[in-house]
Amino acid sequence: MSTTQFNNPIVEQRADPWVYRHSDGYYYFTASVPEYDRIELRRARTIQELGTAEAVVIWRKYESGPMSAHVWAPEIHYIRGKWYVYFAAARVDAPFDHRTYVLENEAANPMEGTWVERGAVRTEWETFTIDATTFEHNGLQYLVWAQKDSAIHGNSNLYIAAMENPWTMSGTPVRIVQPEYDWETIGFHVCEGPAVLKKDGQIFITYSASATDHNYCMGLLTASETSDLLSPNSWRKSPEPVFCSSDTTRQYGPGHSCFTLTPDGAEHILVYHARPYKEIVGNPLFDPNRHTRAQRIDWHADGRPNFGEPVADSSSTTANT
Repeated sequence: MSTTQFNNPIVEQRADPWVYRHSDGYYYFTASVPEYDRIELRRARTIQELGTAEAVVIWRKYESGPMSAHVWAPEIHYIRGKWYVYFAAARVDAPFDHRTYVLENEAANPMEGTWVERGAVRTEWETFTIDATTFEHNGLQYLVWAQKDSAIHGNSNLYIAAMENPWTMSGTPVRIVQPEYDWETIGFHVCEGPAVLKKDGQIFITYSASATDHNYCMGLLTASETSDLLSPNSWRKSPEPVFCSSDTTRQYGPGHSCFTLTPDGAEHILVYHARPYKEIVGNPLFDPNRHTRAQRIDWHADGRPNFGEPVADSSSTTANT
């Protein structure tokens, strides 16, 4: 096996990163841009090369109405022979009243072809909704997302539902986590940014908690692959955060992760964003320096991922990539 080193950050000023490794041998990358006004897509043969890959704009926000403000956290997925991008967007007249939307592309190469709007993903409530991700398990497609429930104190909880098609739910959404611990409620009561990781009979969902400054951190849910994933009782929540800011490496607010594999499939890779400084002037959402980063995942004896701490800038972490 060849050994490659990640030189972090991978992509500067790209928050909420999403990397998808496709069967064509390419890694596809999208993320929130600092202007929150468009969706870009890149591809490269290695994760490291995503930083210098051409960024193609596949969609831009509207001037008014739905999808006209704060385009957040796009993700690209390949489902049943077509490409899909999930993203959240709000309106100019209500810039923090987000909903989740879906784009579809039938081309073999998603850098080409036409992206078609499939509309909003309708949930049980018309409330703030962001950070949708999707995964398949035992032939069933699932959606996991963050949403505000007006009956629950806080900004967002995580929900799961089965999907009839990539933009339509089937059945009733189930809440699987809500902010309750101190580390989930600093600044805001937040559980958001879910990402799914499968390994050795277990299904993990990481999520991000608290405000988007240095308090931002990652939590972990765990379920057996044989359990009913639509039952909240199937998900075990870790009482402590699993990935946090580090004064040692000077990386702050790590979160909104995703997972991918090395080209040989031998190593799991954590992709996330973090800032190289702690003090922020103004609203952290408008500080542009959340950079995309990557590092190899280790594993605890019980099979849970061991993320360690975010590595330092210009440092390297060995992985088979």
